Amino acid sequence: MGFLVRFLEHGRFTAGRKKGCSQLTMALVQPLLVVQEALRKCFPVVEEQQALWQSTLQDCSPLLSSLSNLAEQLQAAQSLRFEDVPALRPFPDLQERLRRKQLEAGDVVLDKLAERLATLLKVRNTISSHVEQVFQAYEQHAAVLDIDTVLRPSVVSPSVADMLEWLQDIDRHYGSSYLKRKYLLSSIHWGDLASIQALPKAWDQISEDECQTLVSDVLVSVSFFLEEPGGCAASGDLEHRS
Repeated sequence: MGFLVRFLEHGRFTAGRKKGCSQLTMALVQPLLVVQEALRKCFPVVEEQQALWQSTLQDCSPLLSSLSNLAEQLQAAQSLRFEDVPALRPFPDLQERLRRKQLEAGDVVLDKLAERLATLLKVRNTISSHVEQVFQAYEQHAAVLDIDTVLRPSVVSPSVADMLEWLQDIDRHYGSSYLKRKYLLSSIHWGDLASIQALPKAWDQISEDECQTLVSDVLVSVSFFLEEPGGCAASGDLEHRS
């Protein structure tokens, strides 16, 4: 919260304090409405993209299992001496042909995983873009927003400061999660079959190490705020000052 408070206070010290209740209300209500409207546009996007993120992760699970199974089959084929099996002796190139077929199947799975990873990147970029728009809206009006108003929650709304901080947390969450998954998939090479076999567990571990309820908890916290008309929320934020 420290960084965000300092960020918010920048507007306070840039503009100074307004004097008089009516002057304050006129100076604050429109900028506050603009920021709240940006927040109202952002959180539904987060919810939509979170659903896409989760469904994409679910799509990855069977693909990773298929890749793990292929690695196990490759390892088993490598340990088998085909020349010691009488029925296979007439096919001296069978082992190599089998390996090529398995590797081709693995490449197909990797292509599908790359498509899913591209979807995860799109989710991350979409959320990051909308979060950036919210902060741009705040920065454009920070000079005329009173810090007390920004820090104060209302009956139906968390404070603007809290919502900005939550969006920062969400943005970092998706950015970090995407990079970890990208690194994991980029580390795949067929010379390390043991690591490929362990991919499903390593993939799931990324989720287990994260705060799995971060986004859903935030969406619950802003649910009433999203349902309120913008003018009502702004009035509630300012009425304590009259």
